[in-house]
Amino acid sequence: MERAEPGPQGADGIAVGPASSGSRVRVVPSGRLRAVLGAALIVMGGFVASKLLGLIRNIVISHQYGATREYEEFLAAISVPDTVFQVLAGGTVSAAFIPVFTGYLADRRDGNAWRLMSGLINLALLGIGTVALVLAIAAPGLTGILVPGWSPPEQQEVARLARIMMISPVIFAISALVTSVLNGAKRFALATAAPLAYNLSLIAGAVFLRPWGAEGLAYAAVIGALLHLAVQLPGLARIGARYTPTLALDLRGTREVARLMIPRVLSLGVSQLNLLVNVALASLSIPGSVAYLSYAWLILMVPLGVVGMGMSTAAFPTLAEQGAQKRTDEQRQTFLFALRLILYLTIPAAVGLIVLGYPIVGLLLQRGAFDLEATRATSFALAWYAVGLPAHATIEIVNRVFYAQHDTATPLRVAALGAIINVVLSVILMGTALSFGGLALANSLAALTEAALLTAVLRRRLDWISPREFIPFAWRVALAAAAMGGVALLLHTVVSVRVDLVHWTGQATVLAIVALSAGFVYAGLSLALGVDDARRAASLLRRRR
Repeated sequence: MERAEPGPQGADGIAVGPASSGSRVRVVPSGRLRAVLGAALIVMGGFVASKLLGLIRNIVISHQYGATREYEEFLAAISVPDTVFQVLAGGTVSAAFIPVFTGYLADRRDGNAWRLMSGLINLALLGIGTVALVLAIAAPGLTGILVPGWSPPEQQEVARLARIMMISPVIFAISALVTSVLNGAKRFALATAAPLAYNLSLIAGAVFLRPWGAEGLAYAAVIGALLHLAVQLPGLARIGARYTPTLALDLRGTREVARLMIPRVLSLGVSQLNLLVNVALASLSIPGSVAYLSYAWLILMVPLGVVGMGMSTAAFPTLAEQGAQKRTDEQRQTFLFALRLILYLTIPAAVGLIVLGYPIVGLLLQRGAFDLEATRATSFALAWYAVGLPAHATIEIVNRVFYAQHDTATPLRVAALGAIINVVLSVILMGTALSFGGLALANSLAALTEAALLTAVLRRRLDWISPREFIPFAWRVALAAAAMGGVALLLHTVVSVRVDLVHWTGQATVLAIVALSAGFVYAGLSLALGVDDARRAASLLRRRR
């Protein structure tokens, strides 16, 4: 990766490109990077709050349901409407909609921007509503394929729960469009608050609707989807959004969004099919495997969501705007700045989850119906998932560069290959001593392959990533993270024998001491090795004030 070399800098500029090349050094305003970083802090703050509340949600659910078949039935059921949403709306909306929407705003064609928004909302209601209705009718037949290792009564219960939640993807599709509008207008606060409402609904459902069994969680998920949308609606009024009852099929932007969506829909379809295959394979493994993998993935989603998705979400509108205005040098600088920060934070996070996964899972989940065996199994899956954390985060930001270039086909091709690798490795590794842990490892290996291929394509196409400069950054970060992991393991062994670990207060004390100490080791060693990304980000923030 190219680093900014010393060059002619003003109070608000960052030199881009090697100063020794003999050519004139282009100066990219650091104000734009500060804006990206400021937006990232808002988004990441929202993600932190959401993921912390998500942890509380998981703690409450694990206490009430543990890794029982009842909870696994809910997980299997919600995977059906979640697949509909993720494929037809989820990441599809932001990837295809934001580049076109921000282009209209940049050209001051607000009327077209609001017609585009209205048309897509109405198309989502018609299209996703129809798909959801068909799947609700076909649910009994589908669940036999989804969880082939379960008994017929269990499969029928999954179908019943799926039907209850099938309205959710329609609501979430509209909410995702609202989120994309707010993000495209660089208004991130309400969009990041929406998941909080969803998590609060699930927490309330787990506590107050527990006598209803998994059905209580299903109704809570539907209410949470409604709240997810309701929280964001005031933001539309603040930016002057105007809804009209139109499909906007005559608008060029609508056709452009459709063109961009098709490869993205196929890409997410491949990814979601991958997840459904994993559910099916896990249903054939030991009892509890679906729950263990789900709990582990949700814990992994904390650093992935906060850092990988948070930073990428914040950077995407800027990348799209710079792409629309052909400011390629600035777009490159924004991307490299985001990528380096993402890797700087996710590599040590992955090491931390591998080394401290067992005490983390024990502290968060081991109470009530979630017993010691569930803690061991979940931390086992978490360690294998953590191997792929930096890769998953890299995919988030690299994909957004392609989307900003109005290219959704390249991520599709790479994702399809990654899905094939994941399924093949899942079948192979599941049959080894790893058992359900093999599914987590297969996921990580596929993510590493996908991230490597995407960055290779990006380098060949735009020459934005220089191995000569990126490899030294990577090995320095990896070395600092490895040292951090060794210190964390040693310190945990030493401190844990001196603290009462029976109660959660003692467990939290040990983890806090170990995590803070290991964090200082990582920060100090990475700075000593010349990795100054955190210091650069802090400098930009100080100048922003």
